[in-house]
Order: sequence, then C-alpha cells, then structure tokens
Amino acid sequence: DKTLKVWDLTTGNEQCTLKGHSNSVKIVAVTLDGKRAISGSRDKSLKVWDLSSGNVIASFTGKSSIASCAIAPDQITIVAGDASGRVYFLRLEGIAEYLEKGMA
Repeated sequence: DKTLKVWDLTTGNEQCTLKGHSNSVKIVAVTLDGKRAISGSRDKSLKVWDLSSGNVIASFTGKSSIASCAIAPDQITIVAGDASGRVYFLRLEGIAEYLEKGMA
C-alpha cells in the first residue's frame, strides 16, 4: 500500500503507520541511530521520516519511480536511484538542528 508500518521488535506490536506517499512504497532505509527512515515510492518521491513523531521532515521528487536508497554512515548523505537509471546524492544538512528545535 502507500504506507510504512513501524513495529516494536521486542513486543511485535505495531507502533504507528506513516502516511504520505500517493503510490506504493518500494524501498525503505533506516538510519544507524534508528531515529529516521527514508522511503522511496512509485510516486517518484523520497521522504525522510522522524520516527519519534511520525512526521515527514524532508521530501525529494525524482524523475521516475524511486527504486533504491541507502544512507551513508554519516547519517546525512542519502543515495537514491530511480527507475530511469538516474542516481541522486542528497544531503540532509540542517536536519539535526531542525529536530533539536522541536520543529518536526
């Protein structure tokens, strides 16, 4: 479907459902610290989610369906590929400051 589900791996209970894509989600990556998730969809968008609030904190639209994504160990750089073969390098500069101010 067009959502992401967040589960508590200890209890097996669903914590929340993240809604924001307008087509099916194809790929998800989670930062090493477990605080953010990145999702790519057939709607050509890549979204960055704050997992504590469930809010979208950044969004990017590519030229075609997002087919892959990965987060570098610096937790700021995202590499994403779309169905047309394009590769995008995105930097989430300012996200930490944004979250610290409670704006998410």
